[in-house]
Amino acid sequence: MNEMVQSSSAGSAGRSHAMGARQIYEALREQILGGVYETGSQLPSSRGLANDLGVSRTTVTVAYEQLTAEGFIEVRQGARPRVASSLIGPETRRMSAKRVGPVLLSAYGRRLRATPPWPDYLPNALKVDFRYGDLAPSDFPALIWKRAMNEAMGQRPLRLAYDDPRGSGRLRQALQGYLWRARTLSCDLEQIIIINGSQQGLDLCARLLLDRADRFVIEDPCYRMARQVFASTGALPIPVTVDEDGMKTELLAGIGARLAYVTPSHQFPLGGVMPIARRHQLLEWARHNNAYVIEDDYDSEYRYDINPVPPLHSLEDHGAVIYLGTISKTLSPMLRIGYLVVPPELQEVFATAKQFADRHSPVAEQEALASLIESGGYESHVRRVRRLNGERRETLLGALRRSFGDRIAVQGAEAGLHVVVWFDELPRSRETTLVEAARGAGLGLHLISPLYERQSHEGHIDRMGLVMGYAALSIRQIEKGVEILRAVVKQVQDALPGHGG
Repeated sequence: MNEMVQSSSAGSAGRSHAMGARQIYEALREQILGGVYETGSQLPSSRGLANDLGVSRTTVTVAYEQLTAEGFIEVRQGARPRVASSLIGPETRRMSAKRVGPVLLSAYGRRLRATPPWPDYLPNALKVDFRYGDLAPSDFPALIWKRAMNEAMGQRPLRLAYDDPRGSGRLRQALQGYLWRARTLSCDLEQIIIINGSQQGLDLCARLLLDRADRFVIEDPCYRMARQVFASTGALPIPVTVDEDGMKTELLAGIGARLAYVTPSHQFPLGGVMPIARRHQLLEWARHNNAYVIEDDYDSEYRYDINPVPPLHSLEDHGAVIYLGTISKTLSPMLRIGYLVVPPELQEVFATAKQFADRHSPVAEQEALASLIESGGYESHVRRVRRLNGERRETLLGALRRSFGDRIAVQGAEAGLHVVVWFDELPRSRETTLVEAARGAGLGLHLISPLYERQSHEGHIDRMGLVMGYAALSIRQIEKGVEILRAVVKQVQDALPGHGG
């Protein structure tokens, strides 16, 4: 009896019954390549193997058909299958062995391999997780989205074919009007490129605008995935310090670079809004250096204590700004819909790059979003979630004030979906201790220090900072989370050398 049948017979009936055609195919393939079945040797009949494994004969037949199609076995009418006579030799066996040599990657692959690991995005068992970037499932407008998707799927196209790589014309037209209403941004329809979330937009910008050893300006601290996608090209980051008003653009003097990446409407992570003088200074720097500015307007819909500030794109006519928007912070990051507004001279090359990357973004979701924008449902939804997140923000700020008083400093609360909390009495050397203690108590905390350049971190060397997102949490979860935070902070403080408590 072959090894697969022996192990299956010895195992539990439940495991045998769980075997499917794919599992049988893979097991036989490995045995053939491993020499368990020699060239020309017979395999069990489909009926006999099905009986041994406790599966249907059809399941085994499907596995045998796949092996036959790939040239592993030969089948003749009325005879048991045989291992193909032309298949197995010393060379084939060597090829089937596991790789023992070095992994050969491109320079791009080696740079990616050297990047720090990303956090686990799988669901966790924490009671409360203040992870930023997540939204509450209850906020999603399931009914109107389902209706829009049903409408999109019910429109039978003239043919099933690849679509325009720039995206649905209907959605781009809807966005053209929305951007004017919401952000006073005026552009031609051809300048809009629909992308699979803002991250693809950043990747396209990196590939098209940067070469190895080029330099790019990046905020410090910054959105880490932006920094790393630009650095993946081999380009060199030039970090520029951020304060309460965003990037300190006066520090750009004398810096030469191909592009600058900024989040001027709500700096990530510190939350500053770049004032108009700095915006003009940044645009003047771009004109002087013939550089592009990538304006990431990732959560501009959420403003609480400030008036809207015009985007960089609406302040210049030089064609230096690439505007990046997304619905990940208004509808859902799972939908993977974003958009670029590119200068006219870049329209064609961005469309070509998008076509090479993935042809185009999924059409039905684009049509559904277009329907929501056209009907006014999208903007109604944005107003609703702005109110809900305003309530969550007030709950978090109130709970932090009651628990910590003036022992903390809160930054970036005027807009967006997160705040930065500085703990003046907790040194950075206790970051790991705090995060691990919190996790042990069922609380997810996220440090700000990884978002800084290591040699920088200006002004915050000796105090600990947390980036606390609240958009995915209920009022009760926020209150409970701050209660746990207060307890673990006290636990860490009590363990500090010389602490009197």
